Amino acid sequence: MLNDLAPILNNPKVFYPLLIWAFFWKGWSLWRAARLRQVGWYIALLVINTAGIFEIVYLIATNKKYKANNGCMS
Repeated sequence: MLNDLAPILNNPKVFYPLLIWAFFWKGWSLWRAARLRQVGWYIALLVINTAGIFEIVYLIATNKKYKANNGCMS
């Protein structure tokens, strides 16, 4: 199965947009984990690479908590 993905991921027209996609979601989720002072989540988000899927799930899961704090922790 991994051999089937190699030609697709070696294509710059697929690879670069996927890379930008992953960096966007990773950056946003790391920023939120830092703002909420969730060190465990920050480390997990930093280490686990899922092309943005794990990051999107985290952002959705923490949306209420983030909004309740108005995005600012004191």
